[in-house]
Parts: sequence; structure tokens; C-alpha cells
Amino acid sequence: MKRKLALCAAVLCLTMALSPSAFAAESVVISQSSAPPEVCYPTSVSRSEDGTEIRKYYDLGPEEDPAGIPRSDFEQDGFHYTLIDLLKQELPENESRQHTETVSLESKSKDMESVLALLPQEKEFITEDGLSGVLTLQLDTVQVEAAGYGSSTREVSATRSYPNLASQDTANIPKSIEEKGNTLTLADVQWDSTEQTDGAGGIVTRYTATASYTGSSSYQYATGYAAAIALSRRILREGEPAVKDYLGFLSGGCSADPITLLRGAGVDMASPAPIEDATKLFGDLISEMEALLA
Repeated sequence: MKRKLALCAAVLCLTMALSPSAFAAESVVISQSSAPPEVCYPTSVSRSEDGTEIRKYYDLGPEEDPAGIPRSDFEQDGFHYTLIDLLKQELPENESRQHTETVSLESKSKDMESVLALLPQEKEFITEDGLSGVLTLQLDTVQVEAAGYGSSTREVSATRSYPNLASQDTANIPKSIEEKGNTLTLADVQWDSTEQTDGAGGIVTRYTATASYTGSSSYQYATGYAAAIALSRRILREGEPAVKDYLGFLSGGCSADPITLLRGAGVDMASPAPIEDATKLFGDLISEMEALLA
């Protein structure tokens, strides 16, 4: 990926002087910093065939100070070289970073070969900040699911009591349990103790462990239900204006895509709000059902 940025490329020209007064070096004040600039080193050096001119090239980033380019005379191979010119040229900077895009489309078949035929193997892109490049399809990320359905995950918890233990040893506590088809893992243990008499009349301490387990439960829902819930709640909340919008949605027929028609009825399925509201309602209903069956 490439982005056009300012990158200093300083060209330092040095020419052989037959006498110290033959050339005058131009004095340029680059920085007013009190600390001496960091010395810059050339990335390449070229020399004329007769040795009378040397060019040194410096590739400097935006944060580097050109004042660090050496300007003093020097001797080399019996020649005395003096600075006569300092040129600057702006070059593009190359920057690489990971860029990912997710593409969703509809297919008449769930056959993976048919789905892959709909997906381009490569796709050019340009980001808002100027990065451009080519994306390559990652085959292991392609997923197929029934249209009109979404999925959600909610937290599930349960407690278990383990009485009459001889010690407060968590090795006696199961690290996972099954709860209504879900696997929950041990999250916390609270201990209570009681004193009892043994058969010989002695006093022994027994412990009861209350273990908390947590996990997650996933389920699918129809996205059409989410739209229906949002429409009905808006009608109950706003009354006549929402009813008119809903009738307009019904009369829209196939004049536009469903997302556009629903947006006209006050429901934006491109936003997470309808799905989140429906998910919360389903979660509340499931919790209510579980409480009734407990």
C-alpha cells in the first residue's frame, strides 16, 4: 500500500577546487535548535569519470533535520572538495499496514464452489487517509449461512453446592458442569464451615462449597423478526405517524430494496439498534421461560 507523503531527498554536490578560493560555499541556516543536529549519512554516492565532481544523496524522513548534512570541505584521493549546491526533491513514501474488508452477498446456493464464483479473488481499494492497494480473498474466512438469520450470544450462569467436605480444597470441586445443553466453567468458590461431632464424641469441622459457573449460550434469530419488533414498538410508541410510515412501507412493494423501504418506515436495519433490541427481547423471554421451568 502506498501513501503520498513528503519525504526529503537531499542531493549534496561536491566539486574539486583547484584553490581554496575558487568556489564559495553557500551558507544556509536550516535549524535554530540549540542542540547540534544528528549527523546524516548518504544512502548513495556517485563520482564523475574525471573525479572533479562527487554527488552524495541523502534520503531524509519528515522527522529528520537536513542541518545534519555535512558541509565542510574534505580531501579525497588528492583532491580538495568544496560544497557548491544543495538540492531538495520531494519523493513519495511507501507505507505498509494490514487492511481488511468484509464482503457480504447473497447466493442462490450454499455450495461453496458457487459462492466462491461470486467473490472476486482480488479487489483494489483506497482508504480515506490515502492508502491504496489490492486485497486478496482469504479462502479460510468464507462462511455460508442462511439468509435472513442472525446469531447472538448471551451469558449463562449457575451455582452448585457441595456439602460435607473435609477441607477447603478446590480439587474436590468440578471444574465444569453441563447446564441445559451448555458447558459452564468454574468461576468462583465460596466456603462455609460447621462443626459436627464424630462417632467418638470428638469435634470435626465440615465445609460446604458454593461454586459459581459461567458460560455462554448462542442462538439464531430471524432478522425479519427484528424489523417487525422495531416496527411494532414504534407504532405503540408514536401512534398515527408511525402507522402511516408502516403503510407506506407496505405499499412500496418492490420499488426499492427492503433496507431502503424499512428506513422510510423509521427502522434502520443498517444500524445495530433493531438487532440489539430484538436480541434483548429474546433474551428476556428465554430467561422468563427458564425461570418458569426451573
